Amino acid sequence: MDIRTISTGTHGRYLVGIPEQSRGTLVGFHGYQENAAIMFDVLKRVAEGRAIGIVSVQGLHRFYTRSNDVVASWMTREDRDHAVADNVAYVANVLTAIADEDGITRPLIYAGFSQGVAMAYRAAALAQRPCDGVIALAGDVPPDIAPLASSLPRVLIGRGTEDKWYDDEKAGKDRSVLQQAGVNVTEHVFTGGHLWAPEFVAQAGQFIDERLLS
Repeated sequence: MDIRTISTGTHGRYLVGIPEQSRGTLVGFHGYQENAAIMFDVLKRVAEGRAIGIVSVQGLHRFYTRSNDVVASWMTREDRDHAVADNVAYVANVLTAIADEDGITRPLIYAGFSQGVAMAYRAAALAQRPCDGVIALAGDVPPDIAPLASSLPRVLIGRGTEDKWYDDEKAGKDRSVLQQAGVNVTEHVFTGGHLWAPEFVAQAGQFIDERLLS
């Protein structure tokens, strides 16, 4: 049996909220079994009170939950290299569309949660658009980006003390990879698990404020 792959076109969904007087752009990538709407609500909390546009990009691989909600995933280990290339091209196309239709005001900041953290790092390193920060909550630096870490902007890492998927050991490895590459890294640890804790939402907002003022 031969295993073969073929390239094909598909449509992706992204949600946009850009105020007229936008002074920056925040692009978010949701976690596994979430969707763009869930991440959009989180981005609104992070951006509250700030004149910054928000864009929530949904993973291309949609499926139903047991409660019949439509959610998505960014990839699996199967045909991983092809999926990485597809996702990077997809995000680049979304950014081009936003730039053409609404404009992308800098600072441009990428935010990812859980599985979406890898996409935030990939967008920063591979989407071929200058960016100013990465907010990475509960997810690690993907192995394909580690060799390119020196190209990353300032990074805010977040994790909960009770997070079983992204613990201190994994965060420590990420800090080492990023710092050795010369990346300015800040880590925020909060009491809680694998979620957007209010404390980290506030920290992410402060991170954005610092980029807006720089």
